[in-house]
Amino acid sequence: MRVSALGDQELIRLYVQGDEICFEELVNRHKDRLFTYLVLLLKDRNLAQDFFQDTLVKVINTLKSGKYLEEGKFRPWMLKIAHNLVVDHFRRQKKMRMQHSTDEFDVFSVIGSEDMNREEVYIQDQIHADLRKLVAMLPDDQREVLLMRVYAKMPFKEIAWVTEVSINTALGRMRYALIHLRTLMEEHKIKLVA
Repeated sequence: MRVSALGDQELIRLYVQGDEICFEELVNRHKDRLFTYLVLLLKDRNLAQDFFQDTLVKVINTLKSGKYLEEGKFRPWMLKIAHNLVVDHFRRQKKMRMQHSTDEFDVFSVIGSEDMNREEVYIQDQIHADLRKLVAMLPDDQREVLLMRVYAKMPFKEIAWVTEVSINTALGRMRYALIHLRTLMEEHKIKLVA
């Protein structure tokens, strides 16, 4: 049987038994979601790559030590490890700057601009700049849920697990983030349509 046809739990079981190809399949299956999540939190691709590697090392160590509890939640568990590493990093710096764009990375760069002329690209860039300003004004908890949902495309169940809140709290934060964004758009007279 091909490893790509196996579920995460079976891949984990086989990896723990010594089949390294199974871990490679797990990484390939979840690397995009993990890396996107780290970039959104850290706003620095190079730092995200470091945390990506640190997360994988921690996952490997936990799996190899037999401490992973099989609950059918491998991806959320892996994202939780990444989240905790990032939180520890910011705590050590005595800062919790979770969601700011930098010159190196723009959280809105994940939206493509294929087949657009210069004017459309300019308008889209302006819309993104306006939206970045508004998103930066959101409270941290609302901004975090919004970015995880919209840009990392995480389901609310995973967002709740990673942020250690109930699904209803995660949903509420998203709802309040959208309400808050609408209010900010009205206050700043910003239209987000081209």
